[in-house]
Amino acid sequence: MNPVEIIKKKRGGEKLSRFELEFFIKNFLNGKIADYQMSALLMAIYFRGMDDEETTILTEQMLHSGVVVDLSEIPGIKVDKHSTGGVGDKVSLILAPMVAACGVPVPMISGRGLGHTGGTLDKLESIPGFNVNLSLEEYKNVIRAIGLVMIGQTKEIAPADKRMYALRDVTATVESIPLISGSIMSKKLAEGIDALVLDIKTGRGAFMQSFEGSIALANSLVRIGNSMGKKTLGFITAMDEPLGFAVGNWLEVVECVECMNGKNVSDLMEVTYVLGGAMLQLGGKAKSVDEGIFKCKEAIASGKAYKKFLQLVKVQNGDVSFIENVEKYPKSKLEMKVEAANDGFISAIDSLEVGLTAIMLGAGRMKMDDVIDMKAGIMLKKKVGDEVKRRETLATMFTDNISISESAKQRLQNSFTISSSQPKKEKLIKAVVDEKGVREL
Repeated sequence: MNPVEIIKKKRGGEKLSRFELEFFIKNFLNGKIADYQMSALLMAIYFRGMDDEETTILTEQMLHSGVVVDLSEIPGIKVDKHSTGGVGDKVSLILAPMVAACGVPVPMISGRGLGHTGGTLDKLESIPGFNVNLSLEEYKNVIRAIGLVMIGQTKEIAPADKRMYALRDVTATVESIPLISGSIMSKKLAEGIDALVLDIKTGRGAFMQSFEGSIALANSLVRIGNSMGKKTLGFITAMDEPLGFAVGNWLEVVECVECMNGKNVSDLMEVTYVLGGAMLQLGGKAKSVDEGIFKCKEAIASGKAYKKFLQLVKVQNGDVSFIENVEKYPKSKLEMKVEAANDGFISAIDSLEVGLTAIMLGAGRMKMDDVIDMKAGIMLKKKVGDEVKRRETLATMFTDNISISESAKQRLQNSFTISSSQPKKEKLIKAVVDEKGVREL
């Protein structure tokens, strides 16, 4: 086969065969197809798309480019969750130990933050000593020991995805549903899971900002998962304002610790309980999502979820003393309040702008090699629907970068919209997607 002819075929909008995709991925990995040729194919896919069969074949080729972990020796139905990312989306840190505490094994391979969205690995690494770089053997040993493990993508897992994503990132071909689907599902299906729950964000702070785009992505991911023998369920959840109050790595860990100790951060816990209920249903520990939610709430109230989180931190070499006494953590050099300009009600908080402000403070990265300040971030004091008085604190910023404090303050202040009337509260869980299709809630 000729790689140029394959690129030309997709550029013309034709369907690629299994043999063509297999040839292209295999020869890209062994160096016979150059990066610029893969970039050309990615751009052709970006503009011309792929049908369901092509997307599934692409995912299979990316999946089998590396090791597919076998966890069959570990008892139970292994279930993971994947989020498409958002601002303040710290759900995994509560969800994984909560579900594991209910008896469902959770093998989780997560990613880092890039752009305005935070990453689970960065949040975990804000815990002193926490090691996300386990070998696959260590990964198996940890889940065998405590029913839960949280690591980053290893070099053995879907290497085609890692190399293709690096090219997508620099060739403006990230926002393609077939390519996003292949990237997400190749990593998730390589973990050794039996079932998967998806949290597809929609709204201003989401990767897919339109509801229609989020539905299309959810349908693609669910179809791939189910077609490859993994029970897959997706939820469309709102990301117009940040989830919870904390934005920034260590700040988010602290908020999760507080929630596992009984604090009710309503929007964060609503999403966490719904996803957890679904994981328990798929994991055979609940007959319905509602029963699963009830059991998840019990795991939080009894302290079992928090104990499981402490186990995770300890077994992955994190310093548990920082979790048991969060005040020990180093403080930022600058703490600055953002105040309301007038009386009224919070009618919107632009989560994209909040996320970009957090990056200015040092809490995120725009390039993969940017260094994160784990202490930096934003604590919201008000959420959409709350009443405020002039000069009342809307949020507090934390940073060591004193030089950007005034510009960051202005940007954060502008992300709040204050209106004279109280806005209608939007639904947080907007739709559920399964093998039967989409059901709006």
